[in-house]
Amino acid sequence: MVNERWLSGLLKKVQVGDISVTEAVAELSVLPYEDLMHAKLDHHRSLRTGFPEVIFGQGKTLAQLVVIAERMAAHSQKVLITRVDAAAYKAVKAVLPDARYNEAARAIIVDRAAKKKGKAGIVVLTGGTADIPVAEEAAVTAELMGNEVQRIFDVGVAGIHRLFNHLEQIRGAKVVVAVAGMDGVLPTVVGGLVTCPVIAVPTSVGYGANFKGVAPLLTMLNSCAPGVAVVNIDGGFNAGYLAGLINR
Repeated sequence: MVNERWLSGLLKKVQVGDISVTEAVAELSVLPYEDLMHAKLDHHRSLRTGFPEVIFGQGKTLAQLVVIAERMAAHSQKVLITRVDAAAYKAVKAVLPDARYNEAARAIIVDRAAKKKGKAGIVVLTGGTADIPVAEEAAVTAELMGNEVQRIFDVGVAGIHRLFNHLEQIRGAKVVVAVAGMDGVLPTVVGGLVTCPVIAVPTSVGYGANFKGVAPLLTMLNSCAPGVAVVNIDGGFNAGYLAGLINR
């Protein structure tokens, strides 16, 4: 928790002109966290990075999630909890009635910020329908960061004409998130068609030799198309966050 004496001293410095408001904000940005014992919440991350701490829900108990979500919501207009099921949503909604659940993304969202039109420029693609959960995680992350996201699903290279039918939308993007499992070729194909950055997301979707996403990960890392960057296997959140930063 914040030391009240230290905070009072900081305010006094601002009042007498010893430091500027900008300098005070810089000091506030590295304040201590809130210690819940099972979690240490970084309430000032948005001051440093422009976006609040995101809660990774997988592996946490319902009780832990509820307490963390409630405290995060008390300090931030936006809360994102990833990798959670409907039971977790029900528990969180009991204390945060305005919470929403994106079933495909397996994400809980609380957005109390003033509503305004998102910034256009992000397109999220999937190779197949089975890649949608990872793609949706990327999309909801980017949307919560203030972006408008166009979704184009099931345009993998096994039927590449489906991708070409959306070329105008894809070429109009400022950043493309290409999500694919199996052989993982989609980002390379897209990278050869656009002038913007492509964020490649390998998924664990595929048969045995897919090695739970290792095969598409290696394909994407070895892409011959320039302008393609790769995030971790099933890393929808990472891709959405990066896309949001690029589009900013």
